[in-house]
Amino acid sequence: MPGAVIEGHAKYESDCRKCHIPFNRAAQDGLCLDCHKEVAADVRQKGGFHGRLKPQPCRTCHTEHKGRTVNIAPLDERSFDHRQTDFVLRGAHAAPKVKCQSCHVAKKKHREAPGQCDGCHRKDDVHKGSLGAACADCHTDNNWKEARFDHDKTHFPLRGKHAPAKCESCHKNNRFKETPTACNACHAKDDKHKGRFGEKCETCHVDRDWTTLRFDHDTDTRYPLRGRHRGLKCETCHAGHLYRDKLQTACIACHRKNDKHEGTLGTACGDCHTERNWKEARFDHGKTRFPLRGKHDTIDCKACHKTAVFRDAPTACVACHRKDDKHKGTLGEACGDCHTERNWKESKFDHARTRFPLLGKHVTTKCEECHRDPDFKRTPSECFACHKKDDAHEGQEGERCGDCHGAETWKKAKFDHGRARFPLTGKHLVVECKKCHATPRYKDAKSECIACHDGDDARTHKRRLGPDCASCHNARDWKIWDFNHDRKTRFLLDGAHAKLACYACHKLPVEKNASLSMTCVNCHASDDVHEGTYGRQCERCHVSASFRQIRQRMGAHDMRGELAWLCAILPGAGGRTCAGALGRGASDSRGLP
Repeated sequence: MPGAVIEGHAKYESDCRKCHIPFNRAAQDGLCLDCHKEVAADVRQKGGFHGRLKPQPCRTCHTEHKGRTVNIAPLDERSFDHRQTDFVLRGAHAAPKVKCQSCHVAKKKHREAPGQCDGCHRKDDVHKGSLGAACADCHTDNNWKEARFDHDKTHFPLRGKHAPAKCESCHKNNRFKETPTACNACHAKDDKHKGRFGEKCETCHVDRDWTTLRFDHDTDTRYPLRGRHRGLKCETCHAGHLYRDKLQTACIACHRKNDKHEGTLGTACGDCHTERNWKEARFDHGKTRFPLRGKHDTIDCKACHKTAVFRDAPTACVACHRKDDKHKGTLGEACGDCHTERNWKESKFDHARTRFPLLGKHVTTKCEECHRDPDFKRTPSECFACHKKDDAHEGQEGERCGDCHGAETWKKAKFDHGRARFPLTGKHLVVECKKCHATPRYKDAKSECIACHDGDDARTHKRRLGPDCASCHNARDWKIWDFNHDRKTRFLLDGAHAKLACYACHKLPVEKNASLSMTCVNCHASDDVHEGTYGRQCERCHVSASFRQIRQRMGAHDMRGELAWLCAILPGAGGRTCAGALGRGASDSRGLP
């Protein structure tokens, strides 16, 4: 070891790999950052001192193995550029008289120095924390007593006579946030109304002058003064506290004694009467929920309004015309959907404007066949509601019949097989539907090739290549096939294997997977002249070009490894003799059994 490490690294001194990776000096920086996580975070975020430095190895500045007490992180306070940190020194902070120790406490990391004003200047806070810790909102770093503050950015901008007023007039004892903003808090002594009109002085008065008023009953309230109301004094209506005892704006609140209808027409007197004269009345039936049109306009009021309680008059057509209903209630009570006020026999219903326009055979269908409930709106619009009996698919295709069938004829259907789970390609495009779909239960049709082409497989492959036809064949033509044994399997066909027919190895029918064992002896057991004494791994000696061709002579080192393997499989004394020869340091196979 080149030398002792510092005290902080002493516990890792016996574990070199804690800081070093053999033959990889560049990796040392990553190990440093793994331990010094705060520095690592600065580097990642490009912040702090280390994050702003140009990329360089840690050892450029921090060296090790120089002794226990060596400072491997020296800092020259005179040449240090504080702009490389997250706290740039400006104003009084940059003055020479400010020492580093004023903010950086001994035995603490430099990064632990407070970055907020309140961290160092809490004792200078004459507000005692009442304004929070964001000192920089008002003060500058040039001089603590130098302050800036824009009162217009607060909830109470200074206008009129408030602008020249001294701060102490409103802010007592340097308490700012708790200063009330209500006029009455400062001007209670100026209130000539003795509090009867509430504390919202600003609704009438302005900050330019206390005697200037700006209140306009017509624009500042929801009750403009018209007619005889305009000549009344405020106290005539506002007899109590202005805000606590709020006045009602309904006419009946003041004029109940003038109501000759005795409440039967409700309390909205203004619907008929005016402010000019109580006896002067106006009423426009066209502004009610039942405007008079057609023959209704010529009918006497008493024909509908049987009592003085006018609102009790029914607005439903059937209330007056039940005797005229030839449908006997089967089409519901919404007569106005079809009939008009001009003539009872005149109909205006247009089914095309409903959510179910009539098309195809629906045009000639009688209303009663679909509308069995007098409430027309409850009539279902789904095809399945009426045509469930016509569903040859027995519900398997769901209830959205309109996706395939049209309103012209039930038997004429449209279907895009490309949106199904089995899009039709190649020769499947010209195949008749019935070839695959034996019944209208279309989802029963299987999508596996073998389901339809089992006969073709039995005649050709006799089930020897498994049921996955698509691994070789495609939909364009059954005879166009392609299979790359080297790319799609783990058994490369080379040498004599490349010339063999598929059935030379795939001899027997299989149910699922056509894969075979890849050991040579699986096919070449009859060619093994060693009768199994050398194991099942023929490829250790033989090559695929010819079973009789032996691999090129191996070197003494490789042969020693092969002999060790042979000794393990040779039985009896042959194995012991072989092992003894290896133990004596035989360098090749000469003289060995």
